[in-house]
Amino acid sequence: MARFRFKQHSVLPGFGLSLGFTVFYLSLIVLLPLAALFQRSFSKGWGHFWDAAWNERAIAAYKLTFLASFGGALVNLVFGFLLAWALTRYRFPGRRILDAVVDLPFALPTAVSGIALATIYSTNGWVGQWFDKINVKISYTPLGVMVALTFIGLPFVVRTVQPALQDLEGEIEEASASLGASRWQTFYRVILPLLLPALLTGFALSFARALGEYGSVVFISGNMPMRTEIAPLLIVQRLEDYDYAGATAIAVMTLAASFVLLLIINMLQRWGTRRAA
Repeated sequence: MARFRFKQHSVLPGFGLSLGFTVFYLSLIVLLPLAALFQRSFSKGWGHFWDAAWNERAIAAYKLTFLASFGGALVNLVFGFLLAWALTRYRFPGRRILDAVVDLPFALPTAVSGIALATIYSTNGWVGQWFDKINVKISYTPLGVMVALTFIGLPFVVRTVQPALQDLEGEIEEASASLGASRWQTFYRVILPLLLPALLTGFALSFARALGEYGSVVFISGNMPMRTEIAPLLIVQRLEDYDYAGATAIAVMTLAASFVLLLIINMLQRWGTRRAA
């Protein structure tokens, strides 16, 4: 009688137990809450879901949330890369202190950072007063929302790009220069393709973090409907009105759009990894 042997999935024992625990934990922490979210959002029918998730006020909140998150992540992509480059490639007094300051948005409570940003960038604040002289207002405007989202997303880019820069050997740049390449050609054709996966990952993490930010934004935005109201704030307001189906409907729309955008970013990241390889 023939004996069948299952394919060995791993050289380490316990694959079945590990897989079962992983699926159970993922279902308990992620899949079940998401299923409950979808179930509650459609509890009053498709008509109520559409009216709650796709009205004029909700659309304005979606636009501000995604555009400000994208803008903040884009700013962090550029300046986070420059900061990571300086911290990795140069030695200067205070470098370790500056390196520690990068993680400050991780440690600060979001409400504290929101109050600090609103105070600094108000019309009579340390920074805002100078912008006010050229008729540029930051606090209580969409620009202030993007500033807050930039602040909380910066560490994700820096901490993602830093290890990639540390693994990038200096001999590669020397070889490029010895072959006659200029500094710009070395950066564009040698360094940037190798760092592209890390840059896209940092951008995606910063963007995803900004989409769900609430605490630091409510203080600097002013929370004006149709102008400076973000989607998380609208969800909280629906919950305060005991409109749970409406709140989850807005959350589902935000979640679906975020998933699609992050999927596109992950596809670009895989393309960048193949190109670097």
